[in-house]
Amino acid sequence: MGTRRNRQELAQFLRRCRERTSPADLGLPGGSRRRTPGLRREEIAVLAGLSPTWYTYLEQGRDIRPSTEVLASLARVLRLSNDERTYLYLLATGNPPSDERPRSDTSDDAVVRAVVDGMAHPGLPVYAADIHGDLVAWNDVAAKWYTDFDALPEGRRNMLWWMLTAPEARERFVNWEEDTRDVVGRFRRAAAARAWDARFEELVGVMRDASTEFCEWWSSHYVSKQRTRLRELWIDGEPRVVQLAVLNLADSTRSVVLHLPPDTGSAPDWPSCGEDLR
Repeated sequence: MGTRRNRQELAQFLRRCRERTSPADLGLPGGSRRRTPGLRREEIAVLAGLSPTWYTYLEQGRDIRPSTEVLASLARVLRLSNDERTYLYLLATGNPPSDERPRSDTSDDAVVRAVVDGMAHPGLPVYAADIHGDLVAWNDVAAKWYTDFDALPEGRRNMLWWMLTAPEARERFVNWEEDTRDVVGRFRRAAAARAWDARFEELVGVMRDASTEFCEWWSSHYVSKQRTRLRELWIDGEPRVVQLAVLNLADSTRSVVLHLPPDTGSAPDWPSCGEDLR
């Protein structure tokens, strides 16, 4: 079932989801007689069609290998979101569910056209990062919109680290908590897919020490996937809304992050990178 780290994460995730699940939502008796919140292990096991002992082994982090059918049953009983279901599969098997495959949809064409246009626009930020969030490249506009990444300490040129620890980040993001929590959720998903990757473990350790918000969100097992989404930043004293589009490079752990007009219809009337945006 993967590494010991993922088995422990799976055990904690299952316990967290069990404790938050209301017995009433599943038609079970509740009341003050319950000594612990949520469902009992035995109830989860019965509802998912599992042996209580076998399910207990899962929550103890033992080296057992649940089938995809078992994972599907647990996701149903625990009322997991799509992102949480994928996270469950990643922890247990190292792979997402078989139905989570890239789709071919012409409704994405407008975004694709905006990406092509945006890459050539001098007023749009562009930066590239690896799977850990470590920045590897950026243009001048990205440095002006976010921060002078060159000035960050060695080993801390990391987007999530900066968002969590820099006072400047809280001033830049209009919705700092929402944006940062989303990045934490995507970081957790990426870590689950690479249980052997020591860089994730290192970053989790330093961010736990540096940020109470990270500790709270990490302990809650919040998880999300990468999506094309809006981000609002304070630029030149005014809020500016952009649509983020991420290009994953083939045969690489690097991605390019583009900032597009929110309606993907036309290039924004923003200053060029030669003008002061602060």
